Amino acid sequence: MSETVEPQAQETSSTSSNEINLKGLFAFKVGMSTVYENGEAIPVTLLKYDNWYVSQIKTKEKDGYTAVQVASGAKKAKNAIKAQASRLKAAKFENGALFTKELRQEIPDGITVGQKVALESLVKGDVVSLTARSKGKGFQGVIKRHGHHGGPAAHGSKFHRQPGSMGCRTWPGRVKPGRKLPGHMGDRNITVKNVQIVDVIPSESVVMVKGPVPGAYQSLVKIVKE
Repeated sequence: MSETVEPQAQETSSTSSNEINLKGLFAFKVGMSTVYENGEAIPVTLLKYDNWYVSQIKTKEKDGYTAVQVASGAKKAKNAIKAQASRLKAAKFENGALFTKELRQEIPDGITVGQKVALESLVKGDVVSLTARSKGKGFQGVIKRHGHHGGPAAHGSKFHRQPGSMGCRTWPGRVKPGRKLPGHMGDRNITVKNVQIVDVIPSESVVMVKGPVPGAYQSLVKIVKE
């Protein structure tokens, strides 16, 4: 297995005095594997959990919505930003954190800044939604980007892989919004819903989810219980 990811917490109370269970957690994608249950091969993606700590508690009165902000990965002193280091000192980050994310949910009882998010937030059989940044594929034409068939491939057709007619005449005299054209492909947030947790391995800080997950190796994945 790879590096960076550890246990987190579920939705309400804590698993130990210094850990808290939340509605979800963040983990890093490290690859795919196969597990076998009752003679059936199940493709799984391995997500490695790193230590995440509660860095801020957002309330409706103060921030307009309720959420738990979590942080992970200590920055080096030379990369520290003074304002961030000062704000995150209570969450055990001397020089600030590499990652700061938040989970929108009700505030669990007894939660305090600096508590570790427990991996036990997720258990085998949970149904979750996964959000990650997809792989960037650069500037692509309509055939790869949108699945267009293109024109005749014979010599002299002079069409081949072009997008074709834009469809507008004198009125409105412009290309309508939403027209499928060449452009930047990938590198955007993708959410996959109704994904099953196949297993959670606390000793290895690994969460196994069924099927593929968007993103490249070591992409940060947001896992939220539905």
